[in-house]
Amino acid sequence: MTTAVFYKQELVADLRRILPADAVLCDAEDTRPYECDGLSAYRELPLVVCLPQTIEQVQAVLHLCYNMQVPVVARGAGTGLSGGALPLKNGVLLSLAKFMRILEIDTANRVARVQPGVRNLAISQAAAPYGLYYAPDPSSQIACTIGGNVAENSGGVHCLKYGLTVHNVLGLKVLTMDGELLEIGGATLDSPGYDLLALMTGSEGLLGVIVEVTVKLLPKPERAQVILASFDDVVKAGAAVGDIISAGIIPGGLEMMDNPAIRAAEAFVHAGYPVDAAAILLCELDGTNEEVSEQILRVRELLQAAGATQVRTASDDVERLKFWAGRKAAFPAVGRLSPDYYCMDGTIPRKRLPEVLKRIAELSVEYQLPVANVFHAGDGNLHPLILYDANNPGELERTEEFGGKILELCIAVGGTITGEHGVGVEKIGQMCVQFAPQELAQFHAVKHAFDPQGLLNPGKAVPTLHRCAEFGAMHVHKGTLPFPDLERF
Repeated sequence: MTTAVFYKQELVADLRRILPADAVLCDAEDTRPYECDGLSAYRELPLVVCLPQTIEQVQAVLHLCYNMQVPVVARGAGTGLSGGALPLKNGVLLSLAKFMRILEIDTANRVARVQPGVRNLAISQAAAPYGLYYAPDPSSQIACTIGGNVAENSGGVHCLKYGLTVHNVLGLKVLTMDGELLEIGGATLDSPGYDLLALMTGSEGLLGVIVEVTVKLLPKPERAQVILASFDDVVKAGAAVGDIISAGIIPGGLEMMDNPAIRAAEAFVHAGYPVDAAAILLCELDGTNEEVSEQILRVRELLQAAGATQVRTASDDVERLKFWAGRKAAFPAVGRLSPDYYCMDGTIPRKRLPEVLKRIAELSVEYQLPVANVFHAGDGNLHPLILYDANNPGELERTEEFGGKILELCIAVGGTITGEHGVGVEKIGQMCVQFAPQELAQFHAVKHAFDPQGLLNPGKAVPTLHRCAEFGAMHVHKGTLPFPDLERF
């Protein structure tokens, strides 16, 4: 018997003393559903999958893995798009899927306490009878879980006005790798000491395993209305975004789609989109009746002045939800256009949107790969979807290189390589472009403070300096920013 087989048998036997037998999966057939997250370009079978149901069981699993020096990757619904939940062939995949309870809806304090496996949309559904809702709404909100949202600091179409996950989480219960339970924050607006709550949010499973989340609930606005504006030029649409924000108007959501995304969404959802438009903007205004009425008129004026060929206002809530249904279904809709697509996620200053759109179009021609663009335009969060076919030799590699150029373009104009999807394994090379060695060393110091053995989600999010040296050696820009002709931020 080989050492590896014996090691696995010993680990499985110990895990089955902690968990029910059916909560420990080790056969390839049973573990294959966990081989990747939404970034399906990378796949790996985990050594073992664990499905605990209680905090005590998670503690016991972590303590065992800590003593045996077995790495652990925590996983929610697996909807992530950066490979953050990619398993390790020599590690445990820790699924929090059974942590599905909404523990409390506190209407007086407008907070909810939930387990990490609760779906994002389920929080708003549970709060709806009280006139409340949870604001961050990723496009995958029907499936993604709040634990994963915290790990990736997810956003959504309404994050422009109401913030990302980090702005809407008040407290966490987190287990460290050795099984210690930490309570960070709570149902209050502030607490003394370092802001560990913000540190943990977006940490991609590198610092601890989230087992409970306390979130803010907001009162539903008196009125919400959506304007759909069509443009015959993508650059004009990008400029209109800046015009709206410059006018002092902060919409509840401000989204942009280009023609390939429009056509795909319309064929899929029948949202009433104009399929001949080069781009559309969806602008939702919410608040009191009076302020929405005033802002609707002002935004229509701004859109027309920016060159919109058509401006439509949703006539009722049914049409408003239909407009949003097309946007929220854009990713799966684009999946019908090509055997595969690669979803990028970068953020730029809003004023640079027109030139970045132009550069992406130029890169699309250079790499001979079509792109469908779906943007959280109001906060500069880009989601170019690169269409490709992994069955064609070399096409995935060309797609990855193209995606890397888009991320480096975001850095060059003063942005960042992620807005809400995280770094995972997908963007770890571009971390070497964005951050200096001294900054990466500080990231590793924080990781070491929480996980000195480096067993939680190793190899993700923060590259080693050695890896950056290798990336720089083969990188076409030799450690310098690309696009030297661009005006620097």
